[in-house]
Amino acid sequence: MSAVLNIQCSILGQPWRWRGLAADARDPGYSPDDLVTQLLLTRGCSREDLEAHRNPSIRAFMPDPSIFRDMDKAAERLADAVTRGEAVTVCGDYDVDGATSAALLVRLLRDLGLNPRAYIPDRLMEGYGPSGEALVRLKREGADLIVTVDCGAQAFDALEQARAVDADVIVVDHHKCVSALPVALALVNPNRLDEDEGAAHGHLAAVGVAWLLGAALVRTLRARGFFASRAEPKLLDLLDLVALGTVADVASLKGLNRAFVAQGLKVMGQRRNIGMNALIEASRLTRAPTATDLGFALGPRINAGGRVGKSDLGVRLLTTDDMDEARTIAEELNRLNEERRAIETKVQQSAEVMETTGAVAVVAARGWHPGVIGIVAGRLKEKLGRPAIVIAIGEDGIGKGSGRSIPGVDLGGAILSAKEAGLLIAGGGHAMAAGVTVAEDRIAEFTAYLEAKLADKVAHASSDRALLLDALLAPGGVNPDLVNAMEAGGPYGMGWPAPRVVAGPVRVIKCDIVGNGHVRAIVAGDDGRSIKAMAFRAADNALGMALLGAPRDRKLWIAGRAKIDDWGARPAAEIHVDDAAWVN
Repeated sequence: MSAVLNIQCSILGQPWRWRGLAADARDPGYSPDDLVTQLLLTRGCSREDLEAHRNPSIRAFMPDPSIFRDMDKAAERLADAVTRGEAVTVCGDYDVDGATSAALLVRLLRDLGLNPRAYIPDRLMEGYGPSGEALVRLKREGADLIVTVDCGAQAFDALEQARAVDADVIVVDHHKCVSALPVALALVNPNRLDEDEGAAHGHLAAVGVAWLLGAALVRTLRARGFFASRAEPKLLDLLDLVALGTVADVASLKGLNRAFVAQGLKVMGQRRNIGMNALIEASRLTRAPTATDLGFALGPRINAGGRVGKSDLGVRLLTTDDMDEARTIAEELNRLNEERRAIETKVQQSAEVMETTGAVAVVAARGWHPGVIGIVAGRLKEKLGRPAIVIAIGEDGIGKGSGRSIPGVDLGGAILSAKEAGLLIAGGGHAMAAGVTVAEDRIAEFTAYLEAKLADKVAHASSDRALLLDALLAPGGVNPDLVNAMEAGGPYGMGWPAPRVVAGPVRVIKCDIVGNGHVRAIVAGDDGRSIKAMAFRAADNALGMALLGAPRDRKLWIAGRAKIDDWGARPAAEIHVDDAAWVN
């Protein structure tokens, strides 16, 4: 990759590189269509697939659900439950992926004539995944069939206890597996080590796997003649749930996931789901949600229930048909999200002052709220540029930890390996995010194990560190038309990064600190145009200090993501600054 503007060491100490070919959008002959084509090509799209990626459709990307191991077995058993009118309980994880997966199956089974129950374990009292006690209790309370979603792939003991009471359990998951699998009637997971064709879809979130199970179920019932006298459920109407769970779980937006999110956003814009609509209103969104909104506005509010409130609030919101109930729950989630932010700030401040020298930053303390450790781990990872694990130690001496990784470092695989080595009570996840349960007196040993396992991979990933850019613009080129044109290359997210542009040269006309350590600047270019630039949480780092102290006569290049600022009387474009470099 060639250097951008010959910048080898920016204000944040990194080189700037073109993601693909150099794209100088200052050239009058360079069109928005040219830019969108380049955005698609540099994210792995072949020229033959350009049209399919410009408009990602379910038809173009959906596999035959039968390619996944146990999918047909799971669909047949669910079809039996539907035709017999059985009692079905859907047991989900307490995060957004778990809540949307459970809500999707509950809504689908309702449309098929059942009255399913959703069960979400309490994060603090029960922990992650289905417990044996819960599965046994659900069976004794009358569940003929239990479906676990976004959990269960490593629930060996719990599923053994369920089998002991003759409970039928279907596991729908996406987390990494070891070679041995727990006993279940069916275990549908594209990340099973014995998966064949389905392994190509290992990037799916659990809600995506659940939707494919729904498609397999409807197909099975169709073959049985179930719809001879009743309408088929509209699976596409459930894609708003799939989009929310996929983005919030930071699943890679490649292949089928791109179609899920692109089409799901369209469904969400129609506001058919009463609970989803209430959530959008509680988030103060006045326009159709974008993929960014799913990750930063809607997702955190659903998560707040599981983190610091009642774990089932999210699934209750997304399955209710009562408008008043939906608004009440949405406002409660909004309140809990504010509470979560305050708790998160305290834990983050405490974690950031701890010394971490290894390839993986592992911090642990008593008194931290386990509901926010994943968010804090993500913040630490961004600040340090290396994987981070934050562990909250309980009064019993058992630590619950959450980790976030960097591209090129499989944290979930390393944690599974540590569990097999006997260092952890429990652990698992996927490449970019994972969780652990570990005894306090084994944290140091666990940290040393990660150092030995991942040091070389972290070093290699860090050596490749560079700010990747997609286009060079004059300040006047940062406008709403450009932002809207670039959206045609989306949806953007993990694995399909949002375009990053460099604009300049510019002078800082005005700069101040706003909100919680954010730096706001007005910059002007040689073309006479000025734009707003925002550097979030940058007041105390080199970037923020450079902008705040920039002399009026010294010019910079600013690099970041062009966004629409729709708070004013009319939409305007601004840059969310990731880095900057002085003009020599």
